Amino acid sequence: MTINIGEFIPKEPLTIMDTEKGPTPISLFESSKEKKIILVALPGAFTPTCHRNHLPGYVESYETFKEKGIDAIYCVSVNDIYVMDAWSNNQGAEGKVLMLADGSAKFTKAVGMDVDLGLFGMGTRSKRYSMLIEDGVIKKINIEVKPGEAEISGAKRMLSEL
Repeated sequence: MTINIGEFIPKEPLTIMDTEKGPTPISLFESSKEKKIILVALPGAFTPTCHRNHLPGYVESYETFKEKGIDAIYCVSVNDIYVMDAWSNNQGAEGKVLMLADGSAKFTKAVGMDVDLGLFGMGTRSKRYSMLIEDGVIKKINIEVKPGEAEISGAKRMLSEL
């Protein structure tokens, strides 16, 4: 079942790449306390729509999000942290969008956004969506309806709703 507006973000751990410690667990619930954050979720790093259309909008709009009171932008995908770190470097996301790996899809399943893309050789992945989270509570959810599109969950749409 998909998580709803007004609910707390799950405490399932995700992984970040810490420059000093390497792969490090992180709780999005804890990280969002007393903060206003954007969570962008997508099926996979380096996949066409994610790579060309979805993540770049958030990276490019980072300063505008900050001006609108957003404390941080996070990007989660069902990939390992090494792939997410390489993708961050490729996209110039460092210092703008923090990449979160959900290698076992535990977080993605906890929010009810898992999808089976086995037909495309990808296995369990995340639906494409964006969320506004304030102090651990979900305030907005924008779930993409059509595969291969990043309009409903894109940066322009999220900026227009702030």
